[in-house]
Amino acid sequence: MQDKQQVYHLKVDSSGRIVLPAEARARNHIAEGDTVVIIEDSQGLHVKTRDQVVAEAQAYFAKLAPPGVLLSEEILQDRRSEIERD
Repeated sequence: MQDKQQVYHLKVDSSGRIVLPAEARARNHIAEGDTVVIIEDSQGLHVKTRDQVVAEAQAYFAKLAPPGVLLSEEILQDRRSEIERD
């Protein structure tokens, strides 16, 4: 299933600001005062919420861990071993 795409045509004001449409803010749970992240790459600009960026980072790093291994447990075990050696 392909994600439905919504296209908005927004004007940039003299201060460089744009206004995100209310329905887009509601769908993405963006409230007044929230911080959004703008990522620029070769494809252009992408507006994301902090939660989206964190979820993407977690998914990326989860792929690096061996299946069935909790890296947090590995770190704790390393710390415990260091304490026992001292």
